[in-house]
Amino acid sequence: MDSSTSRQQWLSVGKLAELAEVSANAVRFYEREGLMQVPPKTRSGYRLYGPEAVQRLRFIKQAQNCGFTLAEIQALLQLRDQPSACCNEVHAKVVEKKLALEARIRDMKTMSKALDQLIADCSNDDRPAEYCPILGALSRPAGGAAR
Repeated sequence: MDSSTSRQQWLSVGKLAELAEVSANAVRFYEREGLMQVPPKTRSGYRLYGPEAVQRLRFIKQAQNCGFTLAEIQALLQLRDQPSACCNEVHAKVVEKKLALEARIRDMKTMSKALDQLIADCSNDDRPAEYCPILGALSRPAGGAAR
């Protein structure tokens, strides 16, 4: 064993969590979900992680920040860990996620416009709620016109 191997920095779950800027509970959650390997316990009963675990946790968090679900992250990690995987496979997954995100954005813009219309149609006065134009509009069939 060379000196660099013997000096490898092993990390407790707390130190790992701190370096990756997540909670220890998040580490355990990712282990239960199969995103992180569970290292064996030492004789003293502790689990010690290698430095690659920090990079894996950072990968998971960055992927979550990009909107990937845990299942999608699992698929990306499998590609990352598979020596025969190609970049074009990863690219296809990211393009697919981008297109799904753009569709969600379009849907949310449509919802926002519908809410803008409800707000504009409301007189915002002291009449009883049963006469509120917003509640009336929400009770009409989709595409139904106001009377």
